[in-house]
Amino acid sequence: MLGEVLVTLGVVLALFVVYQVWWTDLDAARAQSAADADLDRQWDTADNPRMRGGVPEDAEDAEERDPALSGLADGTAFARLYIPAFGSDYRFAVVSGTSDAALETGPGHYTGTQGPGQPGNFAVAGHRVGRGSPFNDLDALRSCDALVYATADRWLVYRVLPVDAPDPDSAREQAAECLPAELADRATSGPYEGLSGMSVVRPEDVWVIDAVPGRAEPPSPELLPLTTLTTCHPQFSAAERLVVHAVLERSEPRVAGEAPVELGGR
Repeated sequence: MLGEVLVTLGVVLALFVVYQVWWTDLDAARAQSAADADLDRQWDTADNPRMRGGVPEDAEDAEERDPALSGLADGTAFARLYIPAFGSDYRFAVVSGTSDAALETGPGHYTGTQGPGQPGNFAVAGHRVGRGSPFNDLDALRSCDALVYATADRWLVYRVLPVDAPDPDSAREQAAECLPAELADRATSGPYEGLSGMSVVRPEDVWVIDAVPGRAEPPSPELLPLTTLTTCHPQFSAAERLVVHAVLERSEPRVAGEAPVELGGR
């Protein structure tokens, strides 16, 4: 009798895992494809008032009017995320909000955090297992790996902050491998000293998405533009959160038919 119960429980558990990993991936793939197509429609240069002939009208003004801060409806796509370290085919539409429904489509922007490219912290959550698993391999990232976002008119290239640096000097040396010297110094000193490119925290440690993670700093133009990715940890568990922090290395116009060197462009 006990053996039959255990077998039944095992079958039920196996079916649940199949549902979580396989079936929800199919649903998420359909939703992500629709969101990606919606971005293409939004960004069509013929209909995009922020673009003229495939280049931004006014890049600085465009950044001030970033759509992430304009009250987008939950689940609306507004950017794309590329992580070259995960392969040339890795790309996800980023949507507004972190509700269950939003995250079933793809990575979601924590509303209340800054927009892409802006001073402060552009924070994004994503599933690790099931529902497309956009952040399944987040723990494979290393110092200086690129996180590339596309918005309606900009390419934004962030670099993962130093991982496992034993002291500030080591952190600065690691950062200088991919960042200009002045930026490497800023990103590893002052309020950013000790900020690791990767960490594991408790679910209640929401300070990781602060404008300056771990500091009670209000958003201001003087802050560095960061991006933070969060996901569940370990796999198949929500006991903890895996967190990746990166700093903006550069921003460049998104010109039709061109891409940053990190994505195979010139």
